[in-house]
Amino acid sequence: MLDAALKTQLQAYLERVTLPFDIIATLDDSAAAAEMRELLAEIAGMSDKITLHTDGNDARRPSFLLRRAGSATVLRFAAIPLGHEFTSLVLALLWTGGHPPKAGQDTLDAIEALDADLDFEVYMSLSCHNCPDVVQALSLMAVRNPRIRATIIDGGLYQDEVEGRGIMAVPAVWLNGKPFASGRMTLEEIVAKLDTGAAERGAKKLDAEVPYDVLIIGGGPAGGAAAVYAARKGIRTGIAAERFGGQVNDTLGIENYVTVSHTEGPKFVAALEAHVKDYAVDIHNLQRAEGLVPAEQPGGLIQVKLANGATLKGRTVILSTGARWRNVGVPGEAEYRNKGVAYCPHCDGPLFKGKPVAVIGGGNSGVEAAIDLAGIVKHVTLLEFAPELRADAVLVRKLESLPNVTIIRNAQTTEFIGVDGKLAALSYTDRASGEARRVEVDGCFVQIGLVPNTEWLRGTLELSRHGEIVVDARGATSVPGVFAAGDATTVPFKQIVIAAGDGAKAALGAFDYLVRH
Repeated sequence: MLDAALKTQLQAYLERVTLPFDIIATLDDSAAAAEMRELLAEIAGMSDKITLHTDGNDARRPSFLLRRAGSATVLRFAAIPLGHEFTSLVLALLWTGGHPPKAGQDTLDAIEALDADLDFEVYMSLSCHNCPDVVQALSLMAVRNPRIRATIIDGGLYQDEVEGRGIMAVPAVWLNGKPFASGRMTLEEIVAKLDTGAAERGAKKLDAEVPYDVLIIGGGPAGGAAAVYAARKGIRTGIAAERFGGQVNDTLGIENYVTVSHTEGPKFVAALEAHVKDYAVDIHNLQRAEGLVPAEQPGGLIQVKLANGATLKGRTVILSTGARWRNVGVPGEAEYRNKGVAYCPHCDGPLFKGKPVAVIGGGNSGVEAAIDLAGIVKHVTLLEFAPELRADAVLVRKLESLPNVTIIRNAQTTEFIGVDGKLAALSYTDRASGEARRVEVDGCFVQIGLVPNTEWLRGTLELSRHGEIVVDARGATSVPGVFAAGDATTVPFKQIVIAAGDGAKAALGAFDYLVRH
């Protein structure tokens, strides 16, 4: 089941298990159950502290339960957690076996203080790079608090269940039999959603922070690079980010970051955060900025108002809030989001196995999505607004070679149409003839570019007509002491390597400003 490299890796990890625990499998005669039995037997054979039982009686077959001897822990996998979820399996084994997690003590204390019976079910796919964060968070919560149960369900393995619950995007989390959340969430976000007093306590703590020399808003490549460069100058540096890593968390393959031939978004973000933490940088995660108050005079304190009511202050501020997926902006899009309208083909593609789907957008992202989906779904229809696809020629040739792909150019999407609460079709106008047409699909993946996260800055500093922050060669904005970097700015070519360079430049510009004021 596991190749030699994975076996060696897993054996080394399992040497860290200190407490005995059982794996209790519920199996049937299916091929998936045979694979699960083989995998679990290999795992149990690697440690004398793990005992495999195959007499489980769970309703989901196949599945397996991890349970420490003498505990009431309920952590179940209705999945064969390989692919993107192999790390989730390893961590679940380690935590069940007594190995300490890397989560902060405040978060662990908050998990253990949750005083309610919480039964989580998380639906994921093995190709989803957004799912492991949620899977690992709920697994840890189940291990740390006996009143929390977690079941990890592979939507591809339990398609009838997924369809019965109307789940068309992963990760999807249900709590006590009702929808709780969808999309990528960190452990801290889940705990904060359950702990209603967390926001107020956090706001008081942030209000008490001493002003920063450099306060960075946003934690993507630009914000991370700015933090490293600022901290290396020996000045007080802080980051407030809604989600550390930003949009890079949702990027699958990265093959154009110089000196790194290949990596994946989550790995890049983990390395970025580790690098920032090498220095004395305060990271305030899960914080959304809502207002900027310029200093009363050059060199004075600039204020950033946060959504939780707190205010952070800095002698300089670097804005690196990045961008988000652009919506089509037509009727039905919001209504059928996560009910057929999706934005992450790698995450949600497997849920549409054997079904017809559409992709909107003929740039590199759209064409790559269509190519990937063609290997999973019944048929892909790609719609591009322009007369020609804008993707690289090599990608276009690959797309055109696929037998189950139809390319429609000059197509202006006009509406997403649903039946019984799910997407059933989309309509478009042929821009050449003016004729209205319709495509029957079960899913549609929108890949039409990005929108800068700058709405909260309107009326405070200069923005371009596209909403981008106008910056000069040093990253300075129209407000003294406020700098900006990355995809939220007017700098062309939205690339990770460019954002990182701009972040470094903005930090050096901010330091020069501090020296002069």
